[in-house]
Amino acid sequence: MKSLSRPEWALLILIMVYSFIPAIGGLMRVLELAGGPVIGPANTRALSAPFPIAAHIMASSVFLVLGALQFLPSLRRHHRSSHRVIGRAVVIAGGLSAVSGLWMTHYYSFPSDLQGNLLYWVRMALGSLMIGLLIWAVIAIKSRNIFQHSAAMLRAYAIGQGASTQTFLGISWIVINGSEVVGPMRDAVMVFAWGANLLIAEILIGIRFRTKPSFAKSLLTKWPRFSVKNLKRPPV
Repeated sequence: MKSLSRPEWALLILIMVYSFIPAIGGLMRVLELAGGPVIGPANTRALSAPFPIAAHIMASSVFLVLGALQFLPSLRRHHRSSHRVIGRAVVIAGGLSAVSGLWMTHYYSFPSDLQGNLLYWVRMALGSLMIGLLIWAVIAIKSRNIFQHSAAMLRAYAIGQGASTQTFLGISWIVINGSEVVGPMRDAVMVFAWGANLLIAEILIGIRFRTKPSFAKSLLTKWPRFSVKNLKRPPV
């Protein structure tokens, strides 16, 4: 990691700090389910079926932490083997996170204050989309399509980072209003967090696309234009 530039270190630290609160909160929940001290309010859903939530928390934490490393240009350029190994772990962790999230969304019994119809269907749609993006990223990199691979992984990472943005918005809501957001407004805040993440991802992808010359454009710049004027009559 000595080859990282200062902007890359800043980006890495920013993502780690942003992921810190939901990751630590989730790991504390895993310790509680394993028989550790009870810190937060009892979660009857987790106690009745602890494995899916434990798998979701652990997989999501690995996905967010290792996924942050994959966006560092220096790691991709100077440590390609490490990038590939970490990438495989990120895809597996992301897939497990999405599958366990879908299972919990469908089978856990949530009160209406915590999950309405809007949040249920958005969770199901985004969980399925995240799995599709991870599969597409693997197919793209097998075909040596680096741009499509990076775009798919960035979109999947934006979905996975939804918990961090939701935590940030939830804390902000408590600070402003003095109470937790519940009911339809909670659904709206949760959905807005995913929408904001995906919007940022699309902006970043658009910036990279504009700076990446297209295949057709590269041909036009490397080869002279073919026209009738460029043809010379053969000597007689």
